[in-house]
Amino acid sequence: MTSHDVVARVRRILKTKRVGHTGTLDPFATGVLVLLVGTATRLAQFLDKDAKEYVATVKLGFETDTGDVTGKPKGKIRTDVTVPSEEVDAALRSLRGESMQLPPMYSAKKIEGRKLYEFARQGVEIERQPVPITIHEIALLEMTGRDSFVLRVCCSAGTYIRVLAEDIGKTLGTGAHLTELRRTAAGQFDLRFSYTLESLKKESVALIPAENAVAHLPEFQLRPDRIEKTKNGLSTRVSQARFQDGDFVRMTEVSGNVIAIGVFDEAEMSVQPKIVLV
Repeated sequence: MTSHDVVARVRRILKTKRVGHTGTLDPFATGVLVLLVGTATRLAQFLDKDAKEYVATVKLGFETDTGDVTGKPKGKIRTDVTVPSEEVDAALRSLRGESMQLPPMYSAKKIEGRKLYEFARQGVEIERQPVPITIHEIALLEMTGRDSFVLRVCCSAGTYIRVLAEDIGKTLGTGAHLTELRRTAAGQFDLRFSYTLESLKKESVALIPAENAVAHLPEFQLRPDRIEKTKNGLSTRVSQARFQDGDFVRMTEVSGNVIAIGVFDEAEMSVQPKIVLV
């Protein structure tokens, strides 16, 4: 099931067209897919750069054309691979930090208005540019055999774990691909906050308030007389510079309810609402 399929299902379940996601999940993968519903869809820009956390199972011995178990093997399949955990651990440590990563052909990344996997399915290889990524944490969880293991990785948005698995295989000189992939967290949202599609059908399900998605933004509390003006798109003066020029700011009521997301203009010493939520 693709991320688009999940969005379509949720639209039907919640009976609304206004549903979007903040970052695709591979069709063979499971785990957290952050969805935004209703006016919250306008907050996607504040969530699509969130760090992601995954648990993945890597199989050594050969690469596949997709980088995972759904693809066809590339080159010779090695069945004689035996790699000790110490070598795997060393290979993982070498990947920590900042680097450049080439997006795989089997991905939803768009070039010339088309998704790369559309070209890949036609046997066409498109020139891609490497993009900067950061591996914040990566650790070996367990060896599941002489040629397979489970790892946990916390990385920047846009990191392809399939490519990471291939890099590990290259470092070990064996080739590698993913057999399982589970996203365990996306920013502040993890499996504890997640619902299955089946559980969403229950009337008792409560969606997370939209303001939770922007809780990381600095707060600007509005006076009662500025609430309606803010809803109408009017800016509000700031008595002292508490923010940096261009900062996004939560414009809230005294109760903490978010009225709008605004931008601080240092020259005007004011906050201009850009996204009104109420």
